[in-house]
Amino acid sequence: MRAENRTMMNNIYHRKLQIPCYDTDASQLLKPVSFMNYAQEMANRHASVLGFGYDDMTRTRTAWVLSRMHIKFLRHPVWRDEVNLRTWHKGPENLFYLRDFRMTDASDAEELAVATTSWLVVNIDTHRLIRETVLDESSELKENAISPSCDKIRIPSGIERAAVVSHRVAYSDLDTNGHTNNAMYVAWAMDAIDCGITLERPLKELKINFNRETKAGETVEISVFPDFSGENPKYWVEGRVGQDDKVQSFVAELVF
Repeated sequence: MRAENRTMMNNIYHRKLQIPCYDTDASQLLKPVSFMNYAQEMANRHASVLGFGYDDMTRTRTAWVLSRMHIKFLRHPVWRDEVNLRTWHKGPENLFYLRDFRMTDASDAEELAVATTSWLVVNIDTHRLIRETVLDESSELKENAISPSCDKIRIPSGIERAAVVSHRVAYSDLDTNGHTNNAMYVAWAMDAIDCGITLERPLKELKINFNRETKAGETVEISVFPDFSGENPKYWVEGRVGQDDKVQSFVAELVF
């Protein structure tokens, strides 16, 4: 990802990017996992500019935890495309803090992808939620890329499980905190779905809930629940971890 510049105006953080080959798939389209990596980096940089980034939060023994995300791909950019990516935070909503994203083409004439994310603040030592407001209201922007915010995902009853794969968390999955990078759950979900779908039909929409962190050496059992009853194939992908009573680590809903 080559950054050409970065600006902030009206509480919006903006970067120009050029899509590199390693962030695209066999059709030269931007991978969903790559978009999510861009979004996470943008969120971190903007938060640092505003004074509540990683280093700022560490000093108070707190951290941002991504809990939910909803992405709509209107048109996937392709290798070498230059794009604009913008992000802004919308302030608190119940226990969550909301942050949205918008990707456009180089001229800003066409929307390529939009996303909304829901974050929690936790104490690093106790893992308990911090309920006190940690943001300055003056840095908020009440503009929606997607509304409403991402809800809790439930796999509908009556949808039969079609496949189960196991993934052992390894070096390439981990982030700077030693846990699985949230973007990797998107990669796992895409990998669990038949290539006849993922290689032929670009992803249109993704919702994902992150419910339990995973660490190196843990094995995640990933189940796929397809639904072909509508115009577009839809899948629910769930990851569970643990020995006997497996706990849901993540659950995603994907529309192709």
